[in-house]
Amino acid sequence: MINIKMMEAFKVTRVFADENGDSRFDEVYYPLHEGGPIGYFSEKVAVKELIFRKVVPTYDDFHAAPQRQYVVLLDSGVEIETSTGEKRQFTAGEVLLMEDTKGKGHRSRNLQEHVRSSLFIIFK
Repeated sequence: MINIKMMEAFKVTRVFADENGDSRFDEVYYPLHEGGPIGYFSEKVAVKELIFRKVVPTYDDFHAAPQRQYVVLLDSGVEIETSTGEKRQFTAGEVLLMEDTKGKGHRSRNLQEHVRSSLFIIFK
């Protein structure tokens, strides 16, 4: 049996910079509306570009996001560490909203030792 409550919103983890420039985690929920037999949908989100990305197994980098973007993890997981030292792990299929374009940034590490594929969806 499908949990209808689960179908009411789509959760996205947000990484943003606070007023001190520290990267932090937050959660954003996009309301979903029943669309008949083809599923549940959010309102449209205007985007500018789509980038396909692969990173090597040893990827481990501290950086700020180059622009506001969604990151969709396609086939593998990643650990994100904020500038405050908080760490969270995300698995394939999860969506991140990267908004820490200024400040101290975050570190990204592959969870598995193989090439990781993702999509960057850049806002207008």
